[in-house]
Amino acid sequence: MNEQAVVYLVDDDPCLLRALQRLLQAEGLMAQGFASAEDFLRAHDPSRPGCVVTDLCLPGLDGLSLQRTLLALGSARAVVLMSAYGDIATSVHAMKAGAVDFLVKPFDDEAFLAAVRSALAKDRNDREVQLVRGRLQSLTPREHEVLEHVVTGRLNKQIAADLGITEKTIKVHRARAMEKMGVSTLAQLVRRTLEVELGTVIDGRGVDPERPQAH
Repeated sequence: MNEQAVVYLVDDDPCLLRALQRLLQAEGLMAQGFASAEDFLRAHDPSRPGCVVTDLCLPGLDGLSLQRTLLALGSARAVVLMSAYGDIATSVHAMKAGAVDFLVKPFDDEAFLAAVRSALAKDRNDREVQLVRGRLQSLTPREHEVLEHVVTGRLNKQIAADLGITEKTIKVHRARAMEKMGVSTLAQLVRRTLEVELGTVIDGRGVDPERPQAH
């Protein structure tokens, strides 16, 4: 998760590729340029954080087809589409297909950088949610059951009564669930669970303080 994100640029205009790479590098961002969607797919590492900024009209596979290909491969990479022939119908189609933004050429530097930052933020959010989802899947059925009660704010003794097991056993399951989820407080546990349900990472500063639990 700490690996530097890459902005993958896909455009068959070498001058534009170089200009966008220089702009991104000046902002401290890592960028890689590709002349075609096929070149990008051959070099693409789905595990590497980052986003794709691609021209809509490309030789061979076009921008929308590239976006669909990434989804078919199981790589929900955040995508920004560019086109010199933008119209409302095309941009709506692109956004419905999941594009983060649609830029009409020529665009100014700030509009481009804003779109890239939004795409990088989406990629970071998606990866963090996926990480939490994977941790949730590592819980046993009983740990899941206990977690569902904990998230609703029920006390250990209430959960024990509901499930017909001892309060001590509830504490053990809760501790194991917290360990697997990589959290140390109840507030963090609730937040992580909600992140999967909402599909977005929650800022810890916006979460209510941890509620006291019965021991």
